[in-house]
Amino acid sequence: MIVRGLMFDINGTLADIQTNEWHDDVYRVISNLFSYQGISIGPNAVKDSYFRIMGEQRAARGERHPEFDAVGIFREVISRHSTDFTRNLPPEKLEQLPRLFAETHRAASRYRLQLYDGVEDTIKQLFPKYHLAIISDGQTAYAVPELNAVGLFGYFDPVIVSGDFGYRKPDKRLFESALTAMKMEPSEVLFVGNDMYNDVHGAQKLGMKTVFYKSNQGLQKKEGVKPDYIIYSFPELLNAIRFFEER
Repeated sequence: MIVRGLMFDINGTLADIQTNEWHDDVYRVISNLFSYQGISIGPNAVKDSYFRIMGEQRAARGERHPEFDAVGIFREVISRHSTDFTRNLPPEKLEQLPRLFAETHRAASRYRLQLYDGVEDTIKQLFPKYHLAIISDGQTAYAVPELNAVGLFGYFDPVIVSGDFGYRKPDKRLFESALTAMKMEPSEVLFVGNDMYNDVHGAQKLGMKTVFYKSNQGLQKKEGVKPDYIIYSFPELLNAIRFFEER
């Protein structure tokens, strides 16, 4: 196999992250921030609105694996609760508020964000030789800044984030979008992920070879799904690539 490119998931594959979007403190912070925009809405109401609008978005998608839009959630909350004070804020601030709230929500819910051992060095070794891309379930409002925060921004093109499309992995259209941007065929690209269904099954549906990174996150087993190679530490990816190139 001639390996020309690699696709990666972010969370659970490159980055070890822990978040808790259900914690009440998250919505205390958001409620307080709303008060500075002239919006009076308590933490419980914020929490209820967040998950209710998320459910409404997903139901409206009509997709088998629907994705939500975090920026859209807060745009809707602001629209429903705006006051004269809110509407008189500078236009440029009003335009940026939904994204600011999405970022703040993520920041308040995040407890850990760090690379797995050996990721940075391995990516730096791969970057000059292979075309590297990202396919991640999440939101661009925080997926791209988090990639930057761990020092990996600039190594991947394209960066495909499900929140921009309205559907999640294992939907094959995400993989097809990345392949189109890379100008490569499925047979030329390895997918490296930590979830047996979303990553391995999703990539294999298009005929891509897969490397399963057995990290501390993601679905570890899925009936009928078998990766082409398993690694237990990220630097083992170099051995996996050699395995495929020698076949």
